[in-house]
Amino acid sequence: MTTEKVAFITGANRGIGFQTAKDLGKQGITVVIGARDLAKGREAAEKLKAEGIAADAIRFVATDPQTHQEAYDYFNGLYGRLDILVNNAGIMVEDLSAAPNVSKVSPDVLKETFETNFFAVVALTQTLLPLIRKAAAGRIVNLSSILGSLALNSDPASPIGDKKVFAYNASKTALNAFTVHLADELRATNIKVNSAHPGWVKTDMGGTEAPMEIADGSKTSVQLATLPDSGRTGGYVHMSETLPW
Repeated sequence: MTTEKVAFITGANRGIGFQTAKDLGKQGITVVIGARDLAKGREAAEKLKAEGIAADAIRFVATDPQTHQEAYDYFNGLYGRLDILVNNAGIMVEDLSAAPNVSKVSPDVLKETFETNFFAVVALTQTLLPLIRKAAAGRIVNLSSILGSLALNSDPASPIGDKKVFAYNASKTALNAFTVHLADELRATNIKVNSAHPGWVKTDMGGTEAPMEIADGSKTSVQLATLPDSGRTGGYVHMSETLPW
């Protein structure tokens, strides 16, 4: 079994997740890509290998608990532990440019969004936590969003005052609550748990009008995934800046 750190990044065959895997890999960390389409995941892993990065891919479907267990079996069998978990996979079903939708959002949209952005993250983390506990310095990074901030959502003058996509925002608020509670439970351990806001990034979700490039969108996740022993836990962070809950 390798003594090098190993990281699992969900939804990492493209976008911010892929860049996160690339940046972690360049630090000598073995990276494993979780992808719905295993062929695309393996293609992404081959791109990383071409740059000298130790990489692999496994099939991971956020809403399929069987793939959560398969991930556990993979890491347990090959490494006996997991050093870094980056819960990167997420969806936005709503139209960010549309008018506020809380009075019209359907239960189906709420359920679909929460299943991927919240329930799946909690379930996967719970499944893999026994392996993270075996790491010398476990790190869990939950990909949140500034849109999950209740403080900023309640302020009409804030930068996100007009970005009221209820299902997505609420799912990230719930994810932040998970971060706070898990960090508190693990505070006496060597595991650190934080929420990361990557920024508004030019991805399939962020769109072409986003001001940030993908190369910058991964920086917060990478920073939190490689925190020193003295680093924070239970934080809500963007580029080292603490965001209001």
